[in-house]
Amino acid sequence: MRPDRYLKQFIFPEHDTHRTAEIFIVNPTVAPMRQEADRSRLYVYDYDANTIDHKELADTGSCYIYKHNNRTTWLNIDGIRKQDVEEISRQYGIHNLLVEDILSIGQRPKVDEIEGIMYCLLNMLYFNEEECAVEQEQVSIVLGENFVITFQEDEHRDVFNPVREKLKLHTSKIRQRSADYLCYALLDMIVDQYFVVMEKLGEKIETLEEDIIRHGNTSSFGKINDLRKELIVLKRNVSPVRDLVNGFIKSETELIDDNTTKYFKDVYDHIVQANDFVENYRDMMTNLHDLYISKVNLRMNEVMKVLAIVTCLLAPATVIGGIFGMNFDVIPYAHQVWGFYATVILMLVIPLVMLIIFKRRGWFN
Repeated sequence: MRPDRYLKQFIFPEHDTHRTAEIFIVNPTVAPMRQEADRSRLYVYDYDANTIDHKELADTGSCYIYKHNNRTTWLNIDGIRKQDVEEISRQYGIHNLLVEDILSIGQRPKVDEIEGIMYCLLNMLYFNEEECAVEQEQVSIVLGENFVITFQEDEHRDVFNPVREKLKLHTSKIRQRSADYLCYALLDMIVDQYFVVMEKLGEKIETLEEDIIRHGNTSSFGKINDLRKELIVLKRNVSPVRDLVNGFIKSETELIDDNTTKYFKDVYDHIVQANDFVENYRDMMTNLHDLYISKVNLRMNEVMKVLAIVTCLLAPATVIGGIFGMNFDVIPYAHQVWGFYATVILMLVIPLVMLIIFKRRGWFN
């Protein structure tokens, strides 16, 4: 192993760039391939103000019976499979362009309206405590007349449980209103989860700030870079949602009632606030980076100050030793009995006097 590489492993530990590759792997010029789920699970919530029917469907063919029953229906599909998505889309009149968006990956959050169908795509965010990483799951929400269809990638987790609990209560607003309010409730849950993720990141930033102030070693610099990457993921997912929600507010479709628009405006206010928090976190990370550099410079200055003081204290002894070490035949006091002791005393007294002077001038503060 080369000496410079050997020293580098001790002074500057290797930094894992795998997360960087994950963040910037999306290429819009290349159609990404989705790995199909092993299975799809279909859940239906068919309800009105008085009753609700909740069950898991055996296959996609059972979905069509809920389309024209004059009740509000929420179909939740966990696990994306091309055949199932195309079959459900055919039954509910979802355009082929929207089917392509549902099957795609790495899409930017957006909202579309095609042939009487409102469609929005965005990511649900989760925070992985073990890896200190922001994880994302793409979800598609389709709003039609008296129905909402959601397509999710992961069948083991989502943020919609509060909505499910409210659907069980006949007094809840969701049960009293139409499908557009259900769509709002789902979007609101996704946006609220953004604040949970930001709170976790905020705790990590606060811990990192304390670590930099107390220690400020090379591992702190790696943590700064890691958190900045997670903020990139957060901003990439949160920022476009503002335009998405604004699309619902400004839409002139008959699918959204005027009374429901004010609820979408509330979600818009939340996502604007979330964007402000993301910007604040980015500024905090910039400040932490500057704090780390200042900490390193301060430590270097302390080291240089100690070395400078030691050099100054040794300078008199070096000069005296150099004078009496010259090869002249006649050197005053060199052949006196007390000459050696006087020289040693001078070498000790002069640095002590210098220390007193440095102390009075505040060089050790």
